[in-house]
Amino acid sequence: QVQLVESGGGLVQAGGSLRLSCAASGSFFSIGAMGWYRQAPGKQRELVATITSGSSTNYADSVKDRFAISRDNAKNTVYLQMNSLKPEDTAVYYCNALLIDASTGPVRRYWGQGSQVTVSS
Repeated sequence: QVQLVESGGGLVQAGGSLRLSCAASGSFFSIGAMGWYRQAPGKQRELVATITSGSSTNYADSVKDRFAISRDNAKNTVYLQMNSLKPEDTAVYYCNALLIDASTGPVRRYWGQGSQVTVSS
């Protein structure tokens, strides 16, 4: 059974830092693109950052120059380093990943359980 397990959320003051981790576990052949989304109360889920299997990255304008996404392919883990946090970053953060189930496919998208990040002013 495949799971994405997140860790690293919490409560910080504005200007502080957190690092989120998300590890894929279970049975799968390989892992493709990975990313992070977030959802604030009363708002739609939005893209934060993505990273491809070749380590090309993409960021939302609101977090560019403050957040950094990275991955460790040997550990099947994606990270989100969050610096200079602002109260508007407060949200539940969700990891996602494209996993290849077998050598011939299929490719499926999986989601983590969500991590609460709260930034106080």
